[in-house]
Amino acid sequence: MVHHSLSPRQYLILGLVAVSAPLGDSCLSRGMAAMPPITLAHPASLIAAVFTPWIALGITLLIGFFASYLTALSWADLTFVLPATAFGYVIVALLAHFWLHETISLERWAGIVLITLGVGFVARGPSLTQHPAPEAEKSADLEPIEREVETQ
Repeated sequence: MVHHSLSPRQYLILGLVAVSAPLGDSCLSRGMAAMPPITLAHPASLIAAVFTPWIALGITLLIGFFASYLTALSWADLTFVLPATAFGYVIVALLAHFWLHETISLERWAGIVLITLGVGFVARGPSLTQHPAPEAEKSADLEPIEREVETQ
């Protein structure tokens, strides 16, 4: 099993993945709490909500999340990157409790601890799985060499 060490830039990308989604979701929640209920029957109210400051900031942060998520997936396995998004649940709970003043039950805190432990297990593994070359590729790579040897 090969372990790849991450560069500081890759750690920064994973940090952005872990932080931008919870911040974006928290901004959306804060913005929507100040809005009257919105229904799909009145799409104009939905469009107006998009342009309120907290919701616009939340959308911007979620776009940043998506960009950093795609970047991370370009150099790491999904099974490595996705737990970084799962760690966002811990950040969401902390933001909800301390910034949005929501009450979080003991069961939810226990779930957050389990998520944190799970993320810790996954983070210790390799960021990218090395797959052995299929036998067909190996033999195709050897054929030109064998032919060259036969002609000599």
